[in-house]
Amino acid sequence: MENSQQPCNRMDWDKLAYNVIPTDYMYIMKSNEDGTFSNGALVPFGTIQIEPHSSVLNYGQGLFEGMKAYRRPDGEVQLFRPEENALRMQRGAERLLMVAPSVEQYTEAVKQVVAANKSWVPPYGKGALYIRPLLFGSGSVMGIAPAPECSFLIYTNPICNVYKGRTSPLNLLIDDRLPRAFPGGTGGVKNIGNYSPVFEVTKEAKAKGFSDVLFLDAMERKYVEEVSSCNAFIVKGNVITTSPTLGTILPGITRNSIMQLASDLGFQVEERKFSVDELLEADEVFCTGTAVGISEVGSVTYKKNRVEFKTGRDTVTQKLYDFITGIQTGVLEDQKGWVVKID
Repeated sequence: MENSQQPCNRMDWDKLAYNVIPTDYMYIMKSNEDGTFSNGALVPFGTIQIEPHSSVLNYGQGLFEGMKAYRRPDGEVQLFRPEENALRMQRGAERLLMVAPSVEQYTEAVKQVVAANKSWVPPYGKGALYIRPLLFGSGSVMGIAPAPECSFLIYTNPICNVYKGRTSPLNLLIDDRLPRAFPGGTGGVKNIGNYSPVFEVTKEAKAKGFSDVLFLDAMERKYVEEVSSCNAFIVKGNVITTSPTLGTILPGITRNSIMQLASDLGFQVEERKFSVDELLEADEVFCTGTAVGISEVGSVTYKKNRVEFKTGRDTVTQKLYDFITGIQTGVLEDQKGWVVKID
């Protein structure tokens, strides 16, 4: 495999955006006949071979995860709660009838690929190294069936701190025509097929000037679920509320971390269904996810009614942002054992 990307020593980190930037190495490991994984290895970044009969190409049998490696002020590099991503991949694999690496195999593979691409981790304050683990049915099948072999692959890509270059609060559109997920479906796992069905509605929203779409529940079309790629929270006084993960909402690692940190800061944290009407009465709204981090929402539009929310420095959202990013980047002490340093 040839490696033809721009060397990282020529990167202008001040101009880092949210673009495709291949790094030096990726990690590949395939399952054995007994359903276990072994003999994973780092290889130069490049294309992969896949059988036309593979289950992932024919039936969409695949999962992905999203993680980041952060540069500390002292120059060292660290991960944030990688074992939680490993466990979530295992839950998704069970749902899609795939075998998955153990937590130890997953975290060790991530550590190896980050160490190999350590020079691609942006300097402190300039961004992060995005990590994309994939698990997919690479074995061949004829007819609808789970693959006899699965492949685990990890690649990395440096990105800026600001999601997709956005420098202002999110402006969301509530579109009640198309739910993101249905009860009994795969909305609660990072199934690769969860995302392309919302491309059309999000493209339409962005063409109208919105940042993204906030989706409602599939049954009553009145309860807030999540944005296309991140979880949603509302703030009212001292109460922070987010929707429960009951199979249609992804159990985000950033989401879970924010709930714990908000409780530590003295906020009342609620995990329950809440309606559009309740959201429109909130003081603040924010979104969480690996890619978006914690992003404040400036406005939500529902049936042509635009409601604005408090943003800026003196907000609960900013307080939580400072808390979690401080831990992730090593500015604040990790008192929960969430950080894993890369040797």
